[in-house]
Amino acid sequence: EHVTVHLSVEEYDLYSGYNDYNPTFDSEVTGYTSFLTRGEFKGPTFDPLGQSRLPAPPLEEKNEETPEEKIRILEKKVNDLIDDSCVAQSMGALQLALEKAKEAGRREKALVRKQELSGNGDHISLDLTYSVLLNLANQYANNEMYPEALNSYQVIVKNKMFSNGGCLRVNMANIYVKQKNYLKAIKLYRMALDEISNAHKELRIKIMQNIGLVFVRMGQYSDAITSFEHIMSESPNIKTGFCLILCLYAVGDEERMKKAFQKLISVPLGIDDEDKYFPSIDDPSSDMVIEAIKNDKLHQMEKDLKVLAERYIMTAAKLIAPAIETSFATGSDWCVDMVKSSQYVDLANDLEMSKAIIYLRQKDFNQAVETLKTFEKKDSRVKSAAATNLSFLYFLEKDYDQADRYADLAMNADHYNPAALNNKGNTLFIKQDYERAAVFYKEALRNDSSCTEALYNLGLTYKKLDHLEESLECFLKLHAILRTSAQVMYQLLLEDPQQAIECLMQVISITPSDPQALAKLGELYDSERDKSQAFQYYCESFRYFPTNIDVIEWLGAYYIEAQFCEKAIRYFERATLIQPTQVKWQLMVASCYRRSGNYPKALETYKDIHRKFPENVECLRFLVRLCADMGLKEVQDYANKLKKVEKMKEIREQRLKSGRAGSARGLGEGSAGSGGEQKIGANWERLSATMRSLPGSNEPYEASSPKELDASYVDPLGPEAERPKMGAKNRVTDYDFADEELGEDLLPE
Repeated sequence: EHVTVHLSVEEYDLYSGYNDYNPTFDSEVTGYTSFLTRGEFKGPTFDPLGQSRLPAPPLEEKNEETPEEKIRILEKKVNDLIDDSCVAQSMGALQLALEKAKEAGRREKALVRKQELSGNGDHISLDLTYSVLLNLANQYANNEMYPEALNSYQVIVKNKMFSNGGCLRVNMANIYVKQKNYLKAIKLYRMALDEISNAHKELRIKIMQNIGLVFVRMGQYSDAITSFEHIMSESPNIKTGFCLILCLYAVGDEERMKKAFQKLISVPLGIDDEDKYFPSIDDPSSDMVIEAIKNDKLHQMEKDLKVLAERYIMTAAKLIAPAIETSFATGSDWCVDMVKSSQYVDLANDLEMSKAIIYLRQKDFNQAVETLKTFEKKDSRVKSAAATNLSFLYFLEKDYDQADRYADLAMNADHYNPAALNNKGNTLFIKQDYERAAVFYKEALRNDSSCTEALYNLGLTYKKLDHLEESLECFLKLHAILRTSAQVMYQLLLEDPQQAIECLMQVISITPSDPQALAKLGELYDSERDKSQAFQYYCESFRYFPTNIDVIEWLGAYYIEAQFCEKAIRYFERATLIQPTQVKWQLMVASCYRRSGNYPKALETYKDIHRKFPENVECLRFLVRLCADMGLKEVQDYANKLKKVEKMKEIREQRLKSGRAGSARGLGEGSAGSGGEQKIGANWERLSATMRSLPGSNEPYEASSPKELDASYVDPLGPEAERPKMGAKNRVTDYDFADEELGEDLLPE
């Protein structure tokens, strides 16, 4: 028999809905007839063994979507756009997030219009409208479109249908803070605070903290202190306590600073249960749990919070130590005592260490040494750090034996301390034991590959050992780490002048006021015979460091070569101030006066030189010539003095020769402290061609034969270059005293 099945309207809709949610069932199915439209169909005969098969219920194409279904689909699309906007913002695609938020706003408006036209205006979703407006305002703020963001927030706040819209005044206040409209920001913060109930204590605390920070930006520290003190009394936290100390320091309230510091170190962090990260003896299975949680995000958050708290406490202690007591030492001791009695007892040693560092910055080395020596009986970590600082301190004072001793002490306390190994290498480097120094630098790098000091020193060591390839490799590695280090760039100077100039130009771009780099650039351009560029960089070097003798010497020679002797006087006078016992600079000043035609000033300068260096032969020769040329009566006196000095020099040389046969040449003329009269020195070789073309031997100030009085002299600036003739009369540049009548006392004996 056939079974007749009557389908109700609800059952028919159920089948239709099943077809709607499973579109894969839309394919054509055989075995169905159209009698479903009549509400019944005949099935197969009753077959309990399953020999015949009951056909599946027929499916028909879905009817047209109802208005409610279309509205539901539109709502889903709007929600998807909001989700996409938030995801894009979290990935940093701020512009895409804003576009998605705008599209969601347009779709939501279309949805509202459709609901109103269909007569379902009462079913408009306020939550969806709130989400669209809030997301759009947030994306405007993220893209720094502040007027548009404020307008969107204002729409939500003014709509009374949004019950929680008042708290968005906090977002509006944050925008006003970014725009530096602090008065408006404080007003909105307070309005939001009035609308938030006391049940949301954490949110109220954060708003009050924002109010205090805005007062700090406005410079109203008293109002900020009031806000921060209220927070510390209601719900204390580390950041607020630190801000309170800063404000009290700004107003100079010593007693309240002490109380605020005590509150800061008593703030509970909520991470006291450190035992949970250590295995339990009674429960061996706890190892698996500890392995799972020891590096999870919660543990990392706890460690970050502890590090932040310790940093705030250390900074606050360093700040208030000199202000809360009559001296820095007393204030620092008070902070250390407070920390020792708190939960941060481990910070006491760090505070004492920072106390020693502050003594170093104040150049109170004795107090620094005494403070660091107190750590010799502490635990290994603190002991190693103190010994490392002591080693470097003694190294700076050039007490290399003590530096070496404390470097050994630091290594014994902690053999893996890279700073201690680096200090040990430095002491060996100073003793020129470069092989052993390289060993310690390499050990420091093995323990800490980021120890740039050891890598730099290793490069210098290889340079001393003439291992230039290894040295270059070290400095190239260091340059990859420290891209803007001028010292590293300077060490990368190559033998090729052009490459060296390019490298130095990079150094100058980073440190434009480095006088040594500027002088090196001038030297390189001078070797390339580019005098104009060399002069520019030497002048810049002199401007930043006007006591470099080499630079002064080059600039003076440059002006002499350019026949501007009066401008060279400035540089030689500066050299006279730097090296007052070197007579050659004063002789150059006098020669510049003479060659520029200022004979009275030249004579006065020579007389002043004679008063300071009465035994200088060259000065007496100049005085004899000038006085004779100007017709002065003092010529006879200076000639007699010249004769006596020549005799004294002859007797001195004979004594030296008799006492030391075969010794080096005798001492030069001048006083005992002036060694510049013997030789010009190696620096003289860098002077211009005019100054290098001195006639005679390499000792321009050497006296002539003592057997015969010689009143001739050699200009320390070299022979004067002939000026171009402009139609004027021939000018005598060299004085000829061949026809001069000398007195009887000037004749040879």
